[in-house]
Amino acid sequence: MQKWIWWVSGAVVVVCAVVLWLSWRATHHAASAAPPAAATIAPPPEPAISNPVPEGGASAGGPLPPLEGSDQPLHDALAEISGGKALDAVLRPEMLVRHIVVTIDNLPRKRLAIELRPVKPVPGPFMATGEESAATLDPANYERYTPYVRLAQSLDVQRFTALYFHYYPLFQQAYQNLGYPNGYFNDRLVAAIDDALAAPDLKGPVALVRPNVMYQYADPKLEALSSGQKLLLRIGPDNEATIKAKLRELRAAVAKQHPG
Repeated sequence: MQKWIWWVSGAVVVVCAVVLWLSWRATHHAASAAPPAAATIAPPPEPAISNPVPEGGASAGGPLPPLEGSDQPLHDALAEISGGKALDAVLRPEMLVRHIVVTIDNLPRKRLAIELRPVKPVPGPFMATGEESAATLDPANYERYTPYVRLAQSLDVQRFTALYFHYYPLFQQAYQNLGYPNGYFNDRLVAAIDDALAAPDLKGPVALVRPNVMYQYADPKLEALSSGQKLLLRIGPDNEATIKAKLRELRAAVAKQHPG
């Protein structure tokens, strides 16, 4: 009788152990097979605006035209502050806002969309001097840019900035349409100015090479500069100094503006 009780007790213990093991195994397997909970991905923060334009800039000068109908009003406003004949000599009248925005966006890059520039082509051919194997930039090229530099030099930055702030919603709209829905055009303008101001101030002859049809700077460091910086080198040191001085004025007027 005593042996029978021990056998029954042992069997009960074994059965309980098997049940507990099977229960643990099923629970562990289910936990292992369950897919991990999906991580909650927070939306990216809106990019910070470094150089906000003053609020109410558009209303200060009356209602704005739509972007598609802004060419003539903007041209007339620019002519009023810079002189009509001097402006018409260099400015293309069509798609002004879009062409300005595209060009500002391209200047710090390696390539500039020439067909989308807001200004007319520089008159005359590009000129190099010296033998093909030791060519340098001909200083006569600098005179080709005289009308553009004179127009920039005569610009009243205060009036120009007021006009820019007035039309800023259209510039911002064109910039977003360019493929930057969260971008801020005034920040891009300041970045383009800073890039241009970083162009080296060259003294003496500028060596060129011509591996194909077009001339290039012989110095790889110069050839690797942005399109805006290489443009400043191409206009000559005196013109470059004039443009940089005007750009510093413009930067002081448009950078780190605050509402009110």
